[in-house]
Amino acid sequence: MKDLNFLAAAILFEVIGTSALKASESFTRLGPTVLTLSAYATAFYFLSITLKTVPVGLAYAIWSGVGIVLVTLIALVIYHQVPRLPDLIGMGLIVAGVVVINLFSNIGGTSS
Repeated sequence: MKDLNFLAAAILFEVIGTSALKASESFTRLGPTVLTLSAYATAFYFLSITLKTVPVGLAYAIWSGVGIVLVTLIALVIYHQVPRLPDLIGMGLIVAGVVVINLFSNIGGTSS
């Protein structure tokens, strides 16, 4: 379970970094730029801890799947970017894939 806490932290910081990336306006605004870079560095730190016990493919699938959904929700709320039907279908397929991976994987088991 500890592995998933580190992965959750990695996802959280990656979502913060990605959300701040838009606000950085191509790294022309100092505050959001610093937030983006520090959030990504922190995300990769927590991901590296996760990878000690969780296979990289599994960790990355969960990280990217959950991150995509969260960033899309933040973009909807903050930037009023409404996803189209194909976007939602694609995200649904990604989430379904992450669920399948989680159901049939041994998180915290032997890494390959």
